[in-house]
Amino acid sequence: MESSSTPRWKRVAVKIGSNVLTRNDGTLDVTRMSSLVDQIAALRKAGIDVVLISSGAVASGRSELNGAIDFRLDSVEQRQLYSAVGQAKLINRYYELFREHNLAVGQVLTMKENFSTRRHYLNQRQCMEVMLEAGVIPIVNENDTVSVTELMFTDNDELSGLIATMLRVDALVILSNITGLFTGNPADPDSKLIETVMPDDDLSACVIAGRSGFGRGGMTTKCNIARRVASEGIEVVIACGMTPEILTRLCFTPEEVDCTRFVPSDNPVPALKRWMAHSADFTKGVITINARAAEILTGPEPVSLLPVGVVGVKGNFEKDDLVDVADPDGKVIALGRVACSSRQALDDMGCHDRRPLIHYDYLYLYEQS
Repeated sequence: MESSSTPRWKRVAVKIGSNVLTRNDGTLDVTRMSSLVDQIAALRKAGIDVVLISSGAVASGRSELNGAIDFRLDSVEQRQLYSAVGQAKLINRYYELFREHNLAVGQVLTMKENFSTRRHYLNQRQCMEVMLEAGVIPIVNENDTVSVTELMFTDNDELSGLIATMLRVDALVILSNITGLFTGNPADPDSKLIETVMPDDDLSACVIAGRSGFGRGGMTTKCNIARRVASEGIEVVIACGMTPEILTRLCFTPEEVDCTRFVPSDNPVPALKRWMAHSADFTKGVITINARAAEILTGPEPVSLLPVGVVGVKGNFEKDDLVDVADPDGKVIALGRVACSSRQALDDMGCHDRRPLIHYDYLYLYEQS
C-alpha cells in the first residue's frame, strides 16, 4: 500500500500472534507472513522504526516434526523441543522475506529473568537501539528452549508490553485473529466492537477469559497488558492480523480500520518506574508499613518511605533490590528499589532520623481501588 500522507508514528512495536501466523494444522501461513513483511517494509520505507515481536516458533516446530517425537516428554520438554526446531525455521523465513526488500533482520531471544535487574534491562535496550539505528529490524521472541514454567511470560503479549515500554515506542500494535475487544462474545451477533478505551473505562463486563488455537494467552491478558502500556503513555491497538494491509492502514488511514484503540495516559511515568512496573515478579521481600505511612504514601504528593513508618520486614534483600510495600492489612500498595539491605531495614525499623528506606524517585505506586 502506497500513501503520501504523514505516518502517525515514528516508532512502533508490532506483536504478531500464533493464530495469525499459522494455519489450522499448525503449519506456517507463508502467504500471510509475506503480506505482513511487505507492510512492515512499507513502514520502514516511510521512515518508521519497527520492532517485531513474533510468535509462531512452537507451532512451527510442532508441524515440522510432524508428531515424530517421544510423547513421554512432559509439556515443558515438548515446548523446548518445538521451540528449538521452530525458531530456526521461523527466523529463516523472516530473513528470506525481508531480504526481498533489502532489509536486514536480527534475532533477539529473551527470557523474563532478563528484565529482573536494571542492568540486564538496559543491556537489552541498548542492543535493540543499536539495531534500530543501523536499520536492522529486531525480531523478538521468548527463548522457550531454556525458560521454565514459573518464569515464563504469560505469552508474547506480556513480552510485547515490556519491549514497547523499554524502547519507548509511539504505539504497540497487537495483531490477533479477532478484530478487537467486543462488548460480549465476538461470535455473538449482538456484541459490538469497542473502538476506543479510555484510561478509566471499566472493561470487566466485556473481557472473556480463555484462549484459542496455538497461543498461550487470551483477551484478558491482552487487555491487562494494553491498559498497563497505555497508562505509561503509549497508544495500544488490538486488531485483526488477517485484515488486508492492516499495518499500513493503521499507520496512515486509521479511520478506515475496525480495531480497539487504548488511549494513552496524559501523565506517563518515568523510564525507571516503567521498568519497575513490569518487574513485580522479581521482588525480594516485603516491607509492611503502618496505616499513617500508607495514607501519606498514597497521597497526592510524592514522598519517600521512611523507616519510622515501617512495622515489618520480610525476605532477604540487598541494596537496590526490588521489594513490595504492603499496608497493615497485607495489601501490596507499591514496589520500590530499596536503599539498604534487609538486615539494615530491620535495624532501622520504626526509628526516626534515618535516611529514606525507599526514595520517591524509586517508588512505584499501584492504582488504588
